[in-house]
Amino acid sequence: MGTGARVFYAIGTFLALMAVFYIIATSWVGEDAWLFGLEWIGAVALVLATAMSFMLGVYLDFTERRMDVVPEDWEEAEIEDGAGVLGFFSPHSIWPFAMAGAVLFLGLGIAFYQLWLVAFGAVFLVWTTTQLNLQYGIPREKH
Repeated sequence: MGTGARVFYAIGTFLALMAVFYIIATSWVGEDAWLFGLEWIGAVALVLATAMSFMLGVYLDFTERRMDVVPEDWEEAEIEDGAGVLGFFSPHSIWPFAMAGAVLFLGLGIAFYQLWLVAFGAVFLVWTTTQLNLQYGIPREKH
């Protein structure tokens, strides 16, 4: 089990204990509240945060078992041991800016309750996301 999985398991355990404590504490104090005196928003939030933390822990546990030893797990590792290619990042792509514009239209449509603007922003967002994903997938001669 890697370090990332242990961290999220520890956070999940802490949140589970706090959820139990919170449920017990709010059930005893607020006896005149609705539905057994439990403060539902905080209880649901803590239970969902616990579930999400354990989900991340399980995901990291599965992925770290399939990986080789990474420099982060070596005690004698140097900074240079983690160097290398992190991925390909497009330096001259217009699509992230276009996606931000689509999210702007979508947000303005939601904020002012203009359904035509929401529809335009959603269609524009789907189109720009597709173009971002396909900008290097289509050969030059097919454009």
